[in-house]
Amino acid sequence: MVTTDPLERGRSSFADRAWAQAHRLLSAADRDRDLAAPDLELLATAAYLVGLDEESADAWGRAHRGWLDAGQDVRAARCAFWAAFGLLIRGEHARGGGWLGKAHRLLQDVEQDCVERGYLLVPSGLQGLDAGDAAAALGAFQQAIEIGTRFADPDLTAFGRLGRGQSLVRFGEPAEGVALLDEVMVEVTTGEVSTVVAGIVYCAVIEACREICDVRRAREWTAALTRWCAAQPDLVPYRGQCQVYRAEILCLHGAWPDALAEAGRACERLAGHPAVGMAWYQKAEVHRLRGELADAEAAYLRAAETGADPQPGLALLWLARGAHDAADASIRRSIAGTTDTPMRSRLLAAFVEIVLAAGDVAAAGEAATELARIARTLDAPLLHAVAAQARGAVLLARGDARAACDALREAGSWWQELAAPYQQARVRELIARACRELGDDAGARLESDIARRVLSQLGNAPAGAPGPVGLTGREREVLALVAAGASNREVARELVLSEHTVRRHLQNIFAKLEVSSRTAAAAYAFRSGIV
Repeated sequence: MVTTDPLERGRSSFADRAWAQAHRLLSAADRDRDLAAPDLELLATAAYLVGLDEESADAWGRAHRGWLDAGQDVRAARCAFWAAFGLLIRGEHARGGGWLGKAHRLLQDVEQDCVERGYLLVPSGLQGLDAGDAAAALGAFQQAIEIGTRFADPDLTAFGRLGRGQSLVRFGEPAEGVALLDEVMVEVTTGEVSTVVAGIVYCAVIEACREICDVRRAREWTAALTRWCAAQPDLVPYRGQCQVYRAEILCLHGAWPDALAEAGRACERLAGHPAVGMAWYQKAEVHRLRGELADAEAAYLRAAETGADPQPGLALLWLARGAHDAADASIRRSIAGTTDTPMRSRLLAAFVEIVLAAGDVAAAGEAATELARIARTLDAPLLHAVAAQARGAVLLARGDARAACDALREAGSWWQELAAPYQQARVRELIARACRELGDDAGARLESDIARRVLSQLGNAPAGAPGPVGLTGREREVLALVAAGASNREVARELVLSEHTVRRHLQNIFAKLEVSSRTAAAAYAFRSGIV
């Protein structure tokens, strides 16, 4: 017989992982009567899984009080732990620390050996990790693993392995660390841990992959977890910084609308959180790649206002607008003050592009050499791709087009392996220049045409979308070069066109802009931001 009792139906929905329905029914039951502590735990979990974090914290607090009233101090301590953990994830360290203090105090007064003591080791390990204390972090997480194993608690064991893997990655043992992280992710995708822990593990693994620039592993686990989440359509597994990392991966793979939406959700969810600047930066990056420079600049400024460094993206935006001096000065300042290896690698890649545009081939060569050294050390495909592209660009600037082609084709292979279409297109543009230098005009046209087609498909505005007053992407390119002082012959060589085609483009540009000279067209280009 089917029950009409909201509480019984809520419990059943929870067991079926129908999180939104479980939350709705348990909330209705709670309005009718004060739920007992076990049902409040279900309500707290369901609220968390559908993204209602404050409601979840309130329910954990009520469950905590319920267990205290029942004389169940150990169970009350577990509720305090989960209340604390949810708050700490959101960046509310004062409230989270207060709940951890309650949990520790309760267990101090209990002589019973219990799994809850293992859970309280997890925040201690995370503190050691953040403080750079390898011994403290590794020790706390190993103890958590041992307690979780002794009590046959898969969630605690997963937390311990996750923390130990993160610590090994952070403290110079990445191979051993990612092996542990892979093991935990298998447990997540096979349903061996609770849904709450699964989301926390995933976000931590993606962050660890980001630290060592292991985009390939992050992509693989993202795909696996997406399939796992598909069976739970109400689930909100990606939170805050985790959404930013997902947006980065989506952006790399050319899913720019999805990346923009994910970054936007992260901006909303992280409002008031210290990491909100990361979300605004990623939103700016997607706008920049799409050629939406005004939107990109606004988002970079929001990132800076909220405490994030807007580089190297902002410098690349200035470069795109032709403000070479500003781009050069800002990227040099940023790179001089950065020692973090992943961040430095991103700055170095932009540095090479910017200083080559300024004609400083020597500085670009030094940066390319450092990138190659970082790639050898971390041995990540992303870094190999970036290093090979930088090396190819420097060789091209030095006039060694043949060697540049070899390096750039290597970079293209790495980017293809990483399924990064925008980066592949940029490499093809460089290969087209190298082919032209070698007299291979047919090869140059092929590479250039493929690059333009890919960029247009991605939605890169400068490559394919109409510009101001109806200028096409190609007309914008011609106008930018003319405004920079290039002759028709130089424009033709740069864009792999005939001089006749360049003259035809200029006639169309003059007609659309209602001007009659190159000087007037150039003035418009500077006013409109094309140059």
